[in-house]
Amino acid sequence: KMSSGAADLRQRKKQNCTESDKMAPEERNKENSKLGRSPKYLLIQRFAKLFFGCLAAVTSGMMYAVYLSTYHERKFWFSSRQELEREITFQGDSAIYYSFYKELLKAPSFERGVYELTHNNKTISLKTINAVQQMTLYPELIASVLYQASGSEEVIEPVYFYIGIVFGLQGIYVTALFVTSWVMSGTWLAGMLTVAWFIINRTDTTRIDYSIPSRENWALPYFACQVAALTGYLKKNLNCSAEKFCYLLVNASTYTFMMMWEYSHYLLFVQAVSLFLLDSFALAQTEKVHEVYRIYLFSVIVGYLLQFENSALLVSPLLSFVVALMLSKSLQMNMKKSTFVSRLLKIMYIYLVLTVAVTLNFLLKMFIPHKENEHLLKFIEVKLGLNTTKNFTMNWLLCQESLQAPSQDFFLRLTQSSLLPFYILVLIICLFSVTQVIFRRICGEPLKETVKLEDGRIGERPEIVYHVIHTILLGCLAMCLEGMKYLWTPYVCMLAAFGVCSPELWMTLFKWLRLKAVHPILLALILSMAVPTIIGFSLWKEFFPRIMTELTELQEFYDPDTVELMTWIKRQAPVAAVFAGSPQLMGVIKLCTGWMVSSLPLYNDDDLLKRNENIYQIYSKRSAEDIYKILTSYKANFLVIEDSICNEVGPVRGCRVKDLLDIANGHVVCEEGDNYAYSKYGRFCHEIKMNYSPYVNYFTRVYWNRSYFVYRINTVISFQS
Repeated sequence: KMSSGAADLRQRKKQNCTESDKMAPEERNKENSKLGRSPKYLLIQRFAKLFFGCLAAVTSGMMYAVYLSTYHERKFWFSSRQELEREITFQGDSAIYYSFYKELLKAPSFERGVYELTHNNKTISLKTINAVQQMTLYPELIASVLYQASGSEEVIEPVYFYIGIVFGLQGIYVTALFVTSWVMSGTWLAGMLTVAWFIINRTDTTRIDYSIPSRENWALPYFACQVAALTGYLKKNLNCSAEKFCYLLVNASTYTFMMMWEYSHYLLFVQAVSLFLLDSFALAQTEKVHEVYRIYLFSVIVGYLLQFENSALLVSPLLSFVVALMLSKSLQMNMKKSTFVSRLLKIMYIYLVLTVAVTLNFLLKMFIPHKENEHLLKFIEVKLGLNTTKNFTMNWLLCQESLQAPSQDFFLRLTQSSLLPFYILVLIICLFSVTQVIFRRICGEPLKETVKLEDGRIGERPEIVYHVIHTILLGCLAMCLEGMKYLWTPYVCMLAAFGVCSPELWMTLFKWLRLKAVHPILLALILSMAVPTIIGFSLWKEFFPRIMTELTELQEFYDPDTVELMTWIKRQAPVAAVFAGSPQLMGVIKLCTGWMVSSLPLYNDDDLLKRNENIYQIYSKRSAEDIYKILTSYKANFLVIEDSICNEVGPVRGCRVKDLLDIANGHVVCEEGDNYAYSKYGRFCHEIKMNYSPYVNYFTRVYWNRSYFVYRINTVISFQS
């Protein structure tokens, strides 16, 4: 019976746009005549609402971008720093991204710069990489083109232009969330509340404070635009021009999102699953959902071609899932109705799609050569307790805070800002309403063409159902990995704000409670204004002073030891020198000096992961000869020992770099529940500082300060007693 409802939806979808556009004004005119309103009055009212809503959305985005810029200036004193001191604020992988942006600007032409990046042999010793493909450097390509084409060289410094684009994208991110909640609730008051919650919970909604050039900071604003457009596209009774606009925006933003982030197809896969469940219960127009599937398919194919034939996209779960959906649907639609096989297919549709998707993905991985982050699959096995390992890289990843389960502080922060309680309330009401709608569909009751406020059926709106499913799926991922909270929490802000500002949600609740003392429609309208107003005032009173304190309080970020190290390298080290050390420090050395390094903080390449593990052995209990052989195998000339790693006192014993190395090297003995470290050699980073044989035979100290010790790796070994 649900399938017959889906057929009805398809028939309604296939109606001529012009007919629906003609019918809508007639219905509106009848309603206006009853209310005593002229069409001209209604047009002015709608225009004013749209104008002020758009103005509020754009203003919110601009103010957030200015806020980020001001906070960044107060935190790092950027304008008063020298170029070297500014660059040191980029840490880890962020330093690598920005270093390639610098190289593009220094190239004699854009074409030459792109060629040097795609055939890069000046970054990692003994290795030529396609940096554009391997590190998804399309944001840097776009930023460099805009900087040079706009003639900004004489107006603004490259670093300000770069971070300005990122902050501007964050403004677009906030604006897209504003628009999404506005489209869902019908009032831009929901957008204002979304932005307020987003900024107050900035610690849990974005990583912009810690890593400006990270790929998600470039990509997620486009995903937010895609979600906003998809929300409008899924709405019922949308006029033809608005539907086309939303469709084109979904197209453009999906493709751009996929080009900006190497892991984008995983997030789109979660979205595809949400749409699949929405379509399976016949709660949306099937044709619209399948148009989105075609957009996914087009984006994957074009992305594969433009990303230098990136095989990871061909073996991605997104492609397999979308192809399985389209095959299963075509098989189902081509079967003759009322036959036994067709009825069986309708019942087993979900099982059929999942089976075909898994089988197709397995076959693609069997026949297509790929390196689709095999360490990611191993990590999932260990994370779920399906396997154990002593591998250094795997255990190091498991120890990262972003890959741990979220802490209690995370939920406490969301509760203190009142976000979590209202999100749970909205989610429960929407879930119960959706469950009711699904039960009615099973019983054969068709969906209403237009859901009115007095109906109290918020679960019949397809865009609401989509967001409920989407946030639940993202929430499940966030409960497993803390790093996923940056994908989930922004949409928690949006859904909670939509709920408290939506009269339909309150009306749905009152329908269940069967209120008789007060008119439910009037009460729903009052609460949809009063509750967000009260929340807004309470947030203003409690959090606005804190935000203003952040902007007025001068913080100090200064790392003189790192500045001294970089200055020494630029002045004293040979131009052809290769440096070895921790991957995070190597990224900073590459950015600040331009010298070649032996490793980088990248985790999507098995060879680089192995390099990182080998070079980290400088903090293990290995002999001087072993370390010397490892370093010379990568043609390293200088070794940098970091005192912070060598003498690390981590909060979690067993997660320090030296502990993980001892486990991987078998230098830990377990007896009666206690761990004992054992090796016939002392810890290399400690022993080399003693300046005795055999360490002085292989290494010569050439520079040191409080944080770093630099050793030249001897090419001619002098054996001293």
